[in-house]
Amino acid sequence: MASKTKMSATSKAAAVMIALGSEEAAEVYKYLREDEVEKLSLEIAKLDRMAPDTMQEIVDDFYGLCVTQKVINEGGVAYAKDILEKAFGAQMATNYMERVSKSLKTKAFDFIRKADYKNLLMMVQNEHPQTIALVLSYARADQASMIIGELPKNLQIDVIERIASLESVSPDIISTVEKVLEKRFSTIISVDMTEVGGIPYIADIMNHVDRNTEKYIFDELGNSNPQLSEEIRKLMFVFEDIVNLDNLAIQRFIREVDTKDLAVALKAANEDVKATIFRNMSKRMQETIQGDIQYLHNVRMKDVEEAQQRIVGVIRQLEEMGEIVISKGGEDEIIA
Repeated sequence: MASKTKMSATSKAAAVMIALGSEEAAEVYKYLREDEVEKLSLEIAKLDRMAPDTMQEIVDDFYGLCVTQKVINEGGVAYAKDILEKAFGAQMATNYMERVSKSLKTKAFDFIRKADYKNLLMMVQNEHPQTIALVLSYARADQASMIIGELPKNLQIDVIERIASLESVSPDIISTVEKVLEKRFSTIISVDMTEVGGIPYIADIMNHVDRNTEKYIFDELGNSNPQLSEEIRKLMFVFEDIVNLDNLAIQRFIREVDTKDLAVALKAANEDVKATIFRNMSKRMQETIQGDIQYLHNVRMKDVEEAQQRIVGVIRQLEEMGEIVISKGGEDEIIA
């Protein structure tokens, strides 16, 4: 089973670093980016005391994930499944393999995810739509969303449909594309057959694009490919979907968001969203936010949309950390 301790992934990483000791932790730091070092160091500084059994649980869980990654790399999925079931039992083996599967799908084109999106845009803008789709399938969702937003309108829909239809790509094809790109990035990446793109990924991209791009893409897809449009929408979470969250989830994200963002976001929100959010605030906070809204004048719609997107970003981050559950289109069954 996964760790029962209710801590963020960053907090658990900090606990592992503490368990390693300063010398070993310093060695790990050498392999991290500057922003990762800063984030992790801040989390380590925030951790005060931890019960020995909690620390042991986190370390054991981390060990299980490390073993899973190692045996999959060495012998493949079938080999790993057999070894892990013998070591941890069927249930834990399945859990560990599911949790590392996402990282296994992002081995190739690692340099792309570290590149500035403007450089990526310059690299792909004159390529064939299928090549753009392949490259963006390996990019981070925020990179891909910005690049798609700057592509010509007629190209946006073509690329989105191609990303959505991608399933698996052979190493030969990936290698061919990488040889073209290595002249610009001077990087050679080893690849395995891996699942890329797909509708869940394009939904993640759409969650990051600005609202104008989002509206245009869905208007066009609604005409050219309504089924795909609906499938993407079902996997997305937008500001108006706050009304579908349970009360505990709403109360949780309210504690995390900037109150100024909340006031600006609610300035032009529909009444259902306003009522849902206000219902989950203390009376004092309601009065404060309503007062802030009242005194907001000449607010640009762009500012409202950006504030709403920041709030949605907080909600998605809390979901990724396992602190809240976002129901997808009413189809997820939640067991208390």
